[in-house]
Amino acid sequence: MSGLDPRRWLRDARRAMARLPSLRIARVPDAPALPVRDPWPGDPTRGAHLLKGELAFAGGVKALRLGDWAEISGAEPLRRHAHGFGWLRDLRALGTDSARLRARALVADWIATPAHEALAGQPDVTGARLAAWLGHYDFFAASADDLFRQRLMARLVGDARALAAALPAEEQDVRAFTALKGLIAAAVALPEQAAFLTRALRFLPQEIARQVRADGSHAERSPAAHLAALQELTEIRALLQAAQVPPPPALSSAIERLGPALRALRHGDGGLALFNGSTEETPALIDLALSQAGRGGRAPMSLAEGGFQRLQAGRSVIIADCAPPPPHGLDRFAHAGTLSFEFSVGRDRLIVNCGAAPAGAAEWRDALRATAAHSTLVIADTSSSELRPEGLGRRPEKVQMQRQEASGAHWLEASHDGWRKPFGAVHRRRLYIAESGEDLRGEDAVEAATPQPFTIRFHLHPAVNASLQHDAEAVLLRLPHGGGWRLRADGARISIEESVYLGAPEPRRAEQVVLAVDADGPQLVKWAITKVG
Repeated sequence: MSGLDPRRWLRDARRAMARLPSLRIARVPDAPALPVRDPWPGDPTRGAHLLKGELAFAGGVKALRLGDWAEISGAEPLRRHAHGFGWLRDLRALGTDSARLRARALVADWIATPAHEALAGQPDVTGARLAAWLGHYDFFAASADDLFRQRLMARLVGDARALAAALPAEEQDVRAFTALKGLIAAAVALPEQAAFLTRALRFLPQEIARQVRADGSHAERSPAAHLAALQELTEIRALLQAAQVPPPPALSSAIERLGPALRALRHGDGGLALFNGSTEETPALIDLALSQAGRGGRAPMSLAEGGFQRLQAGRSVIIADCAPPPPHGLDRFAHAGTLSFEFSVGRDRLIVNCGAAPAGAAEWRDALRATAAHSTLVIADTSSSELRPEGLGRRPEKVQMQRQEASGAHWLEASHDGWRKPFGAVHRRRLYIAESGEDLRGEDAVEAATPQPFTIRFHLHPAVNASLQHDAEAVLLRLPHGGGWRLRADGARISIEESVYLGAPEPRRAEQVVLAVDADGPQLVKWAITKVG
């Protein structure tokens, strides 16, 4: 065994043994003993696309037709989603007989496929599939013929045994919760398999301790991952309650912390801030997740361990990323957006980051992860973190932040050293917002022995109309629900350039205000965004 990881070897051996026919239970149940319900809403529009043979997820689209299971193309997140069957809720949302039959046909075709790519058997994908099949059993399987239900239940039992053998999952992120949820769902539906529940509950507390911080932040530093973790854990709690099993104290505590922290990552329109692989998501889904969590309260203004700061004044909300990117193993969707911020007024987003497409084409995925796709400073067109397919390479190591409040006004000062290695440079950013919420001021400085050219980008939401004023020293920004704002700058050339927004389901054209400084120019830029009238 020289050179092998003993834990991985043991896990692979358990997996292989779980698949041996002689070790399978003698009798496969005819149906789940207890019902399992998928609590989350689907999207009927995506369901309609599935009827046409198209699967859309996280910025990617691929064909999904009968006979496609042996070779599924596309980005890894899209393939995981396909094999995980979470899209069944989209067909359920469509609610037609054709949707039911399509779901049944795709499940039957998957079961009948002799071999799938290895990814289909990974713990998180298997867990997602178990939970999806059981959570939608009444929708696509209850009215099916005996042969289909027998084959489905046999595959459920076999996959659950393999999943139990594969734990703990190697993934250190929210996917570990997905794996545990699937095994717990199988334990609830198959109560004679008590060992499934015992094994899942053995690893659940340690995963919670690894992923959920004391302030309720999630370790991936992603609003999307944070929401997913809250969904998975509230679903696990509901499953345990259905089986009349007391939830572990760590589970209840984590849910109580995750809920309020998620509120800090929402804008006035109810959607999520766009950091580290996140899109807006639907406010209704976020509201549902928070109601499942069962704890209200105001959003905290600071997530010290999570590294996000929320400045709220009047009708204005600023959410800023003031911490290093997530560590290796948790950075699969991480962006190079350190010190970027978003700014909303009421239900209107004004300054945004560009969003994400984790399952999109590689060129789109990387472009959206780059620093230039965020509302922050960029030195010499170089991202503050090195983008790699599996996460990040070079990254800021030292990020400092100080915050003050007085009489309803907020000051935030932060810095990071992400460009120390390539340029010997440090970026310092100061933000101030007045008590009224109608006066936002900022300073961006580059400290380096050798002056560097840099730009400061303010990406605008697609609904914002921007026009350069005649003196080219300011930009007028008009919001969709009325009201104008003026962006001025001192020490930089100001221009309006094209941008793109992938915070919503469909890509949209947008604009950005760019402040440009040459290497021989001032290394400090002052700017202000103030309400007009």
